[in-house]
This record gives sequence, C-alpha cells and structure tokens, in this order.
Amino acid sequence: MQKFQMLITLSKNPEITQRSLAKLCNLSVGKVNYTLNQLAEEKLIISQNEGKTRCYLLTQAGIDYLKNELDQLHETRVRLHNNERRTVKQAVILAAGEKAEFDRPACLLPIKDTTLLERTITILENQGIEKIIIVTGYKKEAFGKAEFLNDKTNIHFVENPRYLWTGSMYSLAAAAEYITDDFILFEDDILIEERAISEVLDHPGRDCVLITKESGSGDDAFIELHNGFLFKISKDIHQLNSIDGEMTGITKFSYEVYQEMLCFYGKNKNPYVNYEYLLLDVSRKIDIGILKIADLIWAEIDDREQHSKVLDKFYPLLMAKEAEFKERELKQVVADALKIDVDMVGSVEALGGLTNRNFKVTIGEEEFAARIPGKGTEQYINRLDEKVNTEVANKLGIQPEVIYFNEHSGLKIVRFIPNAETLNPQTGKREDNLTQVAAIFNKLHTSGESFRSVFSVFEKTGEYEAVIAELKGKLFDGHEEVRQQVMELQEYYQSLNIPLVPCHVDPLAENFVKSGNDKMYLIDWEYSGMNDPLWDIAAYIIEAELSPSEEKLFLLEYFEGVVTRESEEQLLINKIFVDFLWTLWALMKEAGGEDFGSYGITRFNRAKGFLQQFKGEEQLGKI
Repeated sequence: MQKFQMLITLSKNPEITQRSLAKLCNLSVGKVNYTLNQLAEEKLIISQNEGKTRCYLLTQAGIDYLKNELDQLHETRVRLHNNERRTVKQAVILAAGEKAEFDRPACLLPIKDTTLLERTITILENQGIEKIIIVTGYKKEAFGKAEFLNDKTNIHFVENPRYLWTGSMYSLAAAAEYITDDFILFEDDILIEERAISEVLDHPGRDCVLITKESGSGDDAFIELHNGFLFKISKDIHQLNSIDGEMTGITKFSYEVYQEMLCFYGKNKNPYVNYEYLLLDVSRKIDIGILKIADLIWAEIDDREQHSKVLDKFYPLLMAKEAEFKERELKQVVADALKIDVDMVGSVEALGGLTNRNFKVTIGEEEFAARIPGKGTEQYINRLDEKVNTEVANKLGIQPEVIYFNEHSGLKIVRFIPNAETLNPQTGKREDNLTQVAAIFNKLHTSGESFRSVFSVFEKTGEYEAVIAELKGKLFDGHEEVRQQVMELQEYYQSLNIPLVPCHVDPLAENFVKSGNDKMYLIDWEYSGMNDPLWDIAAYIIEAELSPSEEKLFLLEYFEGVVTRESEEQLLINKIFVDFLWTLWALMKEAGGEDFGSYGITRFNRAKGFLQQFKGEEQLGKI
C-alpha cells in the first residue's frame, strides 16, 4: 500500500521533496527514502536532477503497476451484511409516473379479469409481504375507485405531488417515513412471473437486482457487469462495452443500502434522477447482488400498443406457464415426498387457505390433502413440535391420518376427509356440533399423552411485548393498568397448580371439520402444546361467539354434566388470558406493518370486561 500511495503522489508531483512526500504519505523520512530506493530498484521510477531540483518520474512499468492497482481497487466492494439473511416483509410500488395515453395509472389498467396492481399485490401477499407502500402521483384519485383495495388494511399511500418534474428517486425518497426494514421494489407497470418474485426474495443477498435477457421493449435499462459487479446502467446501448442483461423494474433493497441512496440523493441537484442511478452510485462502494433469469415471461406497459401486446400475447402466455409450472411443481413435490413416480399423481385442486397453501391431490383412486406452509411461517412455527404433536393427535383419531410430514419444509400430506364440512362460528353453535367439539376436547385433554412443547401464556406475553417495543409499536390506552391486573392474576393462577395437558391452543371453529354426521376432526396443530385444558375451552367459546346459554350447554357436554365453581373460575381466568395475549399478538403484527382493524381493540375491551367480571365475583365471595 505504501508503494501505491507514493507512486500516486509522485505521479501528481514529481518534483516533491522527501520531507513533503513523508508528510503527505504519513511516513517517516527514513521510510520514504527506503521505499524510493526500492521503487528505483524495481524500475518503477527513475530519479534525475533538473538544476537544483530532484525529480522522480514514473517509468512505463510504474505506470502499468499503478493502473493495475487502480483496476483492482475499482473491483473491490464492501460487503455490508456478512451473509446474514433476512425475511422481507415490506414492498414499495412506484406508481407516480404519468402515462399520457391512459386516463389512469398503468397499474390500474385491466388485464383480463384483474389489473396489474391487483395481481402484484396478490403475489406479494402470497410471498409473505405484510406491508405495501404505494407511491402515487398521476391520477392519484383513481386508486380510491379501485374496489379491490377497499378491504386492504396493509397498504399505505404516499403522494409525489411533483411527479411531472421529478424522477423515480424522488418517489422512493418520499416513502422513507414508511420504510422501516428491507423491502422489495416494484415498478407499477410491470407484468412478470410470480416465480421471479419468489427467487428475488429467496436470493441469499439482502440487495439484489433482477435482470433478464434483452426484451426489445424500447424503454430498456441495460446492465454491464465487471467481474460479477454492477458496473454500468444505461438506456443508451452505445455507452456499454457489453450487454449483460436488462433491468426488470424489480429490486430487493436492504435498509442500509436504501439509507446510502438517500445520502447520495441528499446531495443531488438533478430532480429527474432515477433510483437506478443512485443504486449504481452506491454499488461503486458496496456489493450489490445480481439475479439473472434469462427465460422470464415479462412485459411493461408504457403505451396502448404495449397494453394490447400484454392482453393478446404476454398475459395468456404467462398464465399458461404459471398454471403448468405450479401444478407440475406441486406434483413433483408430492411424488418426491411419497417416493412415487410423478405420473402417478393425478389431479391437483386448490383448497385455499389464509397463511398456508392447501391442495386436494388425487393419486389413483385415493384422495389426499397437501399443506405447503406460507412464506415466513417458519419464524414463529416450530415444525418439529407440530409434527410430533400432530402424530399424537393422529394416534388419538382426532386428526386425519398423516401420510407424510417434513419438519424442515413443513410439507404435510394427510388423507382427505370424505364428505368434508368445515365449521364456522354459526354452525359451531349448533348443539350436535357442540357435542362433538366437546367430545374431541375431552378425548385430547384426558388422553394422558404428552406434547413435545409447552405453551405458556406468560412467556408469549413477554415475547410479544419485546417485539412491540423493538418495532416501536403502540399500545392501547390503559394497557399498563390491564397488564398490571393480569400480572397480579398470574400469581394467584399459578398457585392453583393446574396440571398441563395436550392442547390445540388455536381452536377456531374453522379448525373443526366434519366427515358426515358422525365423525369430526380437529386440524392444524401449529400452535399446539401442553397447556391448561380450559384455555382450549375458553378460546372456542370466544372464537365461536357462544351465547351464555350455548356456553352453558357446551360446558355441560365437556364436563359431562357437572360444572364446578372451581372450573368456572379457571375458565374465566383463561378467557382473560386468551384475549389479553391475542391483543398483544395483533399489536405486534400491526407494529410490523399489518392492519387488523378492530380485532385488537375488541380483544382488549373484552379482556377488561372479563377482568371486571372476575373482580365482581371475587367481591361477592364466589372466588
């Protein structure tokens, strides 16, 4: 490094004195003299006298050495993240730009029975994205008329009022208030395969630019790479030495790189600059990942001609490819799991699901249900615990027969329930169904079996509160008072020494599935663990919204005709715990960018009501 530093200095000032050279290079005069002699011996410099002045001139070998060192320095990038991976939960859609030929933003143009934006949001949500920020500008009022956005509580709108006089970096900077973590950026006029989004999110680098082969769309941003690093971005093909790909308008950003871009932008004097060029500036110092998928079906919509091509060509091709890919992929997954030839897997039918993807799969004349976990569920679900607990439930006959369960991937295959009828809060109130639900709980709670995990409401409370604090989430007014009452109740509750038994923990009515009139199953054991049995009972009463008379009937069935005062007290305490914990769960989710509407406050107010009921009965001496 000393040789390089001194050669750089000498190239700029060949007549410099050794003392001045020592000062500029932060070296001793003796070290400078030694290094000059070394450079001369290696024939990197020659020294000559010009009158009373000594000059140090670089030889051609010296110039070549300096050029080589500079080339290597330019190829060096800082790696920010030390191979750490992070699940992306946020997305930014840039939708401010004007498209003069359209009376609405390009993302709201019809694409058969949907729009670009609706498709994009659906894909992002399927990939585990919880918070979506849309930057608007041109025809911003059109978003208020999009019906599919009415029920979306996880979307935040940001306006770029200067969209006519600014580039895309202005829009991205406008979203800074809402961007709190790594995110994936989507340009709003892009139609692309879902697998591309999945691969970007799964890319090991926290910063990743998605590129593909040249499309010839006419608005191409070409990429030139040097030794795998981003080197140039240009829409002018004449400025590039090689064309290594084309940007697709989709990029994954780490929060740190985004902050670096904002720093560069703070010094910017060109309002029309686009985010790609700020990213290029950052990439000269920091390693930015590149993902190239050459065979993508994708398109952008800048004018009517491109919209027509999307409708007539690209969208039909894309839908056919995605349908074929998803079915083929799922068939292969099932075949690999069951160790059978993929040709033996017949029809595949989607069954829906909020968090997970569920399918009905036919193999020969037999039918199975396959569960593929949703993105990000591995962060809060222990699949080994679920597997062991599900096997116990299977042995008890209250869970459909488990054919395959992979605790690493979360893939689960069970025998399909014939004549299946899933309960809901309305059908879950019927006496015949209450009888069967109570019987399942009884069988589980009195089985003498053990689950692998323990579900502790107090540990979960601490976990959720810590996450809320870390994310700077908000608590409801009066939270501390309610929390204090719950913690005071904890000491009394623990003194009861209630034996822990296998519990489902999340017994929504929708987790009970009938097979005809005489058989019922309890499914989805993701949260299960050893717990107070009356947690399950309290949770079902709340989730199924049982009236006082329906609750009494349910308890008589569960307790086989005798409900003691001690059981009523234990049940009331569990109702308090259930609502207080799920209040915190909702606040934790909202702190991460989701919107649960009135769910959290409803739980919180009901928990307060149960606390008041407990105090009243305590004063009356019933407790």
